[in-house]
Amino acid sequence: MRKLSLSIVALFVSMVAFAQWDMYNPNPNNDPENASKELLNPTNHTLLMIDHESQMAFAVESQPIEELRNNTGLLSATATLYGVPTVITTVAEKSFSGPVFPEIREYFPDEKEYIDRTTMNSWEDKRVVKAVGDIGKKKLVIAGLWTEVCTLSAALSALEDGYDVYVVTDASGGTSQEAHDMAITRMIQAGVKPITSLQYLLEIHRDWARSDKYLDVVKISKRYGGAYGLGIDYIKTMQTWMKENPSDH
Repeated sequence: MRKLSLSIVALFVSMVAFAQWDMYNPNPNNDPENASKELLNPTNHTLLMIDHESQMAFAVESQPIEELRNNTGLLSATATLYGVPTVITTVAEKSFSGPVFPEIREYFPDEKEYIDRTTMNSWEDKRVVKAVGDIGKKKLVIAGLWTEVCTLSAALSALEDGYDVYVVTDASGGTSQEAHDMAITRMIQAGVKPITSLQYLLEIHRDWARSDKYLDVVKISKRYGGAYGLGIDYIKTMQTWMKENPSDH
């Protein structure tokens, strides 16, 4: 009886862990259980976006601001599409740092849900720790400004609290290239896993047979995906033109 009970529990855990794969079209060649447990999927993590605010962005020198804004938009669009639980924090929003990027507000318009802090390390604010903890996911994806302060301190703190921490390097920005790079290096040495914003989208989507999300992923990629998105726009447009004017080809 005990073995039967354990088997039922194991089956339930497996079903919960892989519930996101229900969104796939039937494909006998696919077995998501073969995927590494290191990979992110729509249901196994929380996204924490820290201090993507005007004043904090003014000092970013590790990448062009338009790239940083684009990448935060890509993160926000992806999290919204897949219903990833997301915690957004600000620091001294109304007295100093200003509003979060429009690319974030577009997808998370309820600014009352943002957690405004005074501490540079968001993990020292009990409300942030509680918000992440209440979601109940052990994988935590972080992006923030600045890399060497807000992102680093939260990532190392969450790591020590037992979270499996990923940092989106191109949606985080430092006050210099060296500051950004050294912060990323320090986090990697501690056990944090670096990812990029487009990688985040594709790692979560994972399978082009997931037809219910295909058009949305294409739309997000075309808008935020750089050269990759431009390539998608090119081929889709060319296909449309050929269908409309078959005699020209």
